[in-house]
Amino acid sequence: MSDTPTVPAPDLTAGGPAAPDWPGLLRQGTGPIQAEFRRLVERTTHYHGYSPDLVWGNLQTRAYAEEVLRLVVDLHGIPRDIEAGAAERVARAQYFGAGGRSFHILLGEQALLTGIGGPEVMHAQLEHLLEALKLPGLTLGIIPARARLTVYPGDGFGIFDGARVEVEGYRGGETITDDRVQVFHRAFDRLHDSAVYGDDARAIITTALHTS
Repeated sequence: MSDTPTVPAPDLTAGGPAAPDWPGLLRQGTGPIQAEFRRLVERTTHYHGYSPDLVWGNLQTRAYAEEVLRLVVDLHGIPRDIEAGAAERVARAQYFGAGGRSFHILLGEQALLTGIGGPEVMHAQLEHLLEALKLPGLTLGIIPARARLTVYPGDGFGIFDGARVEVEGYRGGETITDDRVQVFHRAFDRLHDSAVYGDDARAIITTALHTS
C-alpha cells in the first residue's frame, strides 16, 4: 500500500470535446484511432489509469505496441496500418513531465507476464518499465497477483482530468462522462489500496524480467 494521493474529486460539470466516434475510427485503421487518443492525452493534465493484463499504452515500447496493434488488426479485420498506429501510441510518452501533467498508473502483475510478441519483445518492454519508474510526473503501482483486492478487477480504464472515463475491450472504446464516472473513481481508489510502489514495484518487475 502507499500514501500516494489518489483520484481527485470528479468535476462532472466540466466541458470538453465531444466523445469521438471510436467504432468509426477503428474501421479506418489503427492510425486514426491512436492519433485521436494521443490528442486526448495531450489535452489532459491529470490522468489515472488501470490496466490489469497489458502494459499501459504510454509506457509501451515501439515493438510491444506494434504487436498489440497487430492483434487488434487481426481480430477486427481493419486496415493494416500497424506502423502508423504504433508511432502515434508511443508518441504519448512525450507528455511525461510536460506542462505539469501527472500520470498515476496501476498495472496488474499479469500485465508483466502476458506474452506479447515473444520473449525478446517482453524482455525489452520490462527493461523499459524499470527505466520508466524514474519518469517525471509518473506514479506507477503494481498490483501483485496474490494481493487481496477490495474490488473485483474489471476492465482496464483511464480517467481524464477526473471527469471522463475511457474503457477499452473487445467491443471497442466507450466514453463515459455521466454519473458513472464516480464508480471508476471508487474502483481506482480500491485498486490503489492493493498496489505496491517504489522498491516493491521494482522488485516485481525485476522478477518478471528475469523469467521472461
